[in-house]
Amino acid sequence: MFPEKLRLDDRAAVVTGGGRGIGLSRCEALAEAGARVVIADIDMAVAEEGLSYLRRKGFAAETAPLDVTDSQAVRQLANTLVDRNGRIDVLVACAGIARTGTPAENVTDERWLNVNDVNYNGVLWCNRAFAAEWADRGVRVNAVALTYIETPLTKYAYETPGMVEARLRDTPMGRLEQPPEIASVVHFLASDAASLMTGSVVVADGGFTCW
Repeated sequence: MFPEKLRLDDRAAVVTGGGRGIGLSRCEALAEAGARVVIADIDMAVAEEGLSYLRRKGFAAETAPLDVTDSQAVRQLANTLVDRNGRIDVLVACAGIARTGTPAENVTDERWLNVNDVNYNGVLWCNRAFAAEWADRGVRVNAVALTYIETPLTKYAYETPGMVEARLRDTPMGRLEQPPEIASVVHFLASDAASLMTGSVVVADGGFTCW
């Protein structure tokens, strides 16, 4: 009974920013559990690379262009996918950017607004369009609180003297997270094994918040 609860057979899943890194790892975890995955990414070249990776493994997947900062584009994609597939069962709002390397006093308005537009507004636009409100309609909404993950997006940490060392010093496990480790948590939350969980924040950070 319990292993079956982790299956996602024939469920339609959308992963924003799913072309590489953490997003692609989450796509792989969902697809391996049986979901039909849509890689929604602003960079279609990256999305196609991710798609090729999943298809080489025999997983069902497709791509869709999406700028999560454009609320109308988000709504249009949601409508298109519902018309095509009948429903959207799983949304993983993974699109995010990190624009570091600039001291706070030198950060431009454009730079600040861009990060917030993608990382915060984009999550709301996607949740709103994919009908994430709320439990009395059978919709569960959960979050994963993580720390630095070793991906191309965090490459800057290795190029900044002392940054990785400081992070590792403050992490009981003494290492950075790997994308599959977070993908496993996302898979669990998307499955029936987490059927009683909504409004939960699952901390998966190597113990960083403990110290």
